[in-house]
Amino acid sequence: MILSLLGFMIPLLAWQWLSSANMVSSLFLPSPYDVWKSFIDWYGSNLVTDIYISTYRVVSGFFMAALIGVPLGIYIGTFKSVEAIFQPINDFVRYMPASAFIPLVMLWIGIGESSKISIIFIGVVFQIVVMVADAVRNIPERYIEAAYTLGAKKGEVINHVIWRGALPDIFNILRVNMGWAWTYLVIAEMVAADRGLGFAILQAQRFMDTPKIFVGIFIIGVLGLIFDLSFRVAHRVLFPWSR
Repeated sequence: MILSLLGFMIPLLAWQWLSSANMVSSLFLPSPYDVWKSFIDWYGSNLVTDIYISTYRVVSGFFMAALIGVPLGIYIGTFKSVEAIFQPINDFVRYMPASAFIPLVMLWIGIGESSKISIIFIGVVFQIVVMVADAVRNIPERYIEAAYTLGAKKGEVINHVIWRGALPDIFNILRVNMGWAWTYLVIAEMVAADRGLGFAILQAQRFMDTPKIFVGIFIIGVLGLIFDLSFRVAHRVLFPWSR
């Protein structure tokens, strides 16, 4: 715990030293005090609303991606025919940047809330598919052979062996991709947003409000860390044997 705290304190002390020594212009590196003051000002206006809206967008996009990506990944990792159909196109699309889809999303869906959620969905779903498929392939073959030997049918093997065997790894995969979902927030809120943390960061950039940019980045980092720790705790509670 001490080392973890030092990992945060050392950069903060270096930041304070650089700003107090006037080695870097405050336009590029505001002092910790200026960032804190910007946080207080933002909190007094609409910070809570921006956090709620951004969290809703991230969770919605991530949930939709998990709802589609996890079952598809399981089937790709289980059946060679499904793998042959879906994996090549999935591998092709997942290397495309989500920001490249913004014009198409605006054209097909519009500029409402669905478009922002869709960008986060696009950025995450293809990664979930390929990672879940790999987790399924890593299940020991002897487990599947034992199930068939004991008379299990194909559906029972998928439900009782493959799904349950891969579930701890799938949970970790979702934890990692929740982090990715937060990284797409600013890109998603480029699509005609008028609220949210990413929108506020972009607005602050236009007005050269560097302290507010720092505040927005820090808040996104803190929210991402909270979600990550929540997934870690839930993993320990749900799958104690996996440790």
